[in-house]
Amino acid sequence: MTSVVFYFQVHQPYRLRRYTVFDTDPFYFADDKNAEILRKVADKCYRPATALMLDLVRRHEGRFRISYSLSGVVLDQLEAWAPDVLDLYRQLAATGCCEFLGETYHHSLSFLRSRDEFDEQVIAHSQRLRDLIGVTPRIFRNTELIYSDAVAEHVSGMLDADGKPRFDAMLCEGVDRLLGHRSPNYVYAPPRVSDRRNGAPFSLLLKNYRLSDDIAFRFSNRGWSEWPLSAEKFASWVNHINGDGYLCNLFMDYETFGEHQWAETGVFQFLDALPEKIFDVNPGHNHFNTPSEAVAQFQPVGTYHAPELVSWADTERDLSAWLGNHMQTHALDEAFSLEAPIKKRLKEALASGDPAEIEHATYLIQDWRKLTTSDHFYYMCTKYFADGDVHKYFNPYDSPYDSFINFMNVLDNVRERLEAGKPFPVPVGPLPEPKPDAKRPAKPAKPAAKR
Repeated sequence: MTSVVFYFQVHQPYRLRRYTVFDTDPFYFADDKNAEILRKVADKCYRPATALMLDLVRRHEGRFRISYSLSGVVLDQLEAWAPDVLDLYRQLAATGCCEFLGETYHHSLSFLRSRDEFDEQVIAHSQRLRDLIGVTPRIFRNTELIYSDAVAEHVSGMLDADGKPRFDAMLCEGVDRLLGHRSPNYVYAPPRVSDRRNGAPFSLLLKNYRLSDDIAFRFSNRGWSEWPLSAEKFASWVNHINGDGYLCNLFMDYETFGEHQWAETGVFQFLDALPEKIFDVNPGHNHFNTPSEAVAQFQPVGTYHAPELVSWADTERDLSAWLGNHMQTHALDEAFSLEAPIKKRLKEALASGDPAEIEHATYLIQDWRKLTTSDHFYYMCTKYFADGDVHKYFNPYDSPYDSFINFMNVLDNVRERLEAGKPFPVPVGPLPEPKPDAKRPAKPAKPAAKR
């Protein structure tokens, strides 16, 4: 028996506009460009792929099952610029065959610098999912599948409003150097999780990166020895897992369908045929599960020990895509150095009851949180060779150095806005989460150029 667990990451950052040392306004984000990209990806991927997923669930009478992680910032953008896509996700949720996972609201690197901010973003993301999709996540995936024993220990101990464990399991990368001779096709458990209040184990689902990457990266590669990849061939590979595990965890960016792998490659036809081929290759034995169903059905077979942080990025499966050079670490450190004073500013504003000050502090923390999104640090990556092509493809800047300078110019203006108020000491403890994305005044129009 092979149980296929399909998981898709859906995320779009708020990209920064070109911001120089001479700019002084607080409008940092390229709203026109962000809307254009969101609408383009919705046309190429989100609409056709999600409509196809819905059709597959209905066509196979619930036997086809999938899961998504929708970052809070993509939820905000979909609500603003493609609300019909949100309706498709609601329809999927209503089938009972689609699970939505928890993550950080801003797809951030917050766990690396602030556990308090991490917790606040996770809670805010869960609330946003309830508000927009009507679901409460029970499975967690950290940004870019960033994982370690410490991450698992922290996430497994997070409690909901009723004092019960917030999450039952996590997704992470099946890293060869951590697995050794073992297979990623089982459920595992972290080594240091104990005293779970509901008595259930905290489980780990490990990505089968070889089969996932066959679809996500190699599907259209005519130089690949297995090209062209048919649904029948891939189904046979999935079926070969029988005897070497019972799970096939296929985790990938949702933009694989239509954006990274264009419709002309046949990727939608491949996806359309895949469930039936997986069912038919071993009738009555192969099926699909959501992550929650997988961890409910299968117990952990052992521990997955990750003393250092790993991710699903690049050949190293480490954090070098975001923290591989001094520009990246400096930018992240400088960004999180503003967390405490910004939150103190918000706390004081709320205590004062002054509407103008509350509005100012709310905009400030919203802007700051958008700067914690991992993409900003990814754009500063200077890796080359095999991974360099990938980094350059996703980078909207002329160079990583341009990205760093632009980011730091924005961060300097955030600091200036913060320091315009009175100084204050470092706050202690978590602070209330403001309602996301309050409507701010429109950016003033630029004056007409002089002739």
